[in-house]
Amino acid sequence: MNIETITPLILTYNETPNIGRTLAKLDWAQEIIVIDSFSEDSTLEILKSHPQIKIFQRKFDTHAQQWNYGLEQVKSEWVLSLDADYVLTDELIDSFSSLNNSAIDGYFIPYKYCVFGKPLHGTILPDRLALFRKDRATYIDDGHTQLLELQGRSSRLDAYIHHDDRKPLSRWLWAQDRYMVMEAKKLLEMPKSELSFGDRIRKRKVFAPFIVLIYCLILKGGILDGWHGWYYAFQRTLAEILLSIHIIEAEHLRDRRSSASTSSSAEVRIGEL
Repeated sequence: MNIETITPLILTYNETPNIGRTLAKLDWAQEIIVIDSFSEDSTLEILKSHPQIKIFQRKFDTHAQQWNYGLEQVKSEWVLSLDADYVLTDELIDSFSSLNNSAIDGYFIPYKYCVFGKPLHGTILPDRLALFRKDRATYIDDGHTQLLELQGRSSRLDAYIHHDDRKPLSRWLWAQDRYMVMEAKKLLEMPKSELSFGDRIRKRKVFAPFIVLIYCLILKGGILDGWHGWYYAFQRTLAEILLSIHIIEAEHLRDRRSSASTSSSAEVRIGEL
């Protein structure tokens, strides 16, 4: 694959702590497309210091809509979709040139989660379909995040992307609270038959936080990472607790509306008598 046929696509909103490290690994790109949700910090100043970057601003509605808008701005055959806290490894960059793209339309890329710059042994993040042909892909919303629908064949790369978010905890909590509202809505509205095994456990509310803690520390080797591993495990456990709280709240509101509707119907029937 000719690396010049790849355009990195990035979404940003107040990413001053991260975006510089992300861009430092994209100096090979002829053009970089950034969709910014009207950042209020110095994100735009950092972006404007890189001449190959084209900035488009769009008010955020959903992740899928934002990504699809970004795809419309890309002119090259291939797209590399990146969050503003993703850092490419040198091994991954080197692998792009050796790809034979004649029969493959997209590539899944594995991740290493970082805590204050330290890559962890494991993560709950799945591989992401991040490198793909623009004309064979479109995004759809999936709870608090998005999924990429690819028409064609896919493969998996061995080299990693580092997910290295260094925004303050207050920003993480703000984002997780918003995300878990959407995730709770998805879990409650989706038919049980369409939920994954993991989502069925999450919908039970009580068990998921404890399972995630054990999963991160033991099954993913977080305990081998010292306090970095404990930090990540506590972070993911807290996210699941927030989800459980939002599910409880949503179920309570749903039951109240159902009760009020039933009472109203009964009053109408009594009035008709």
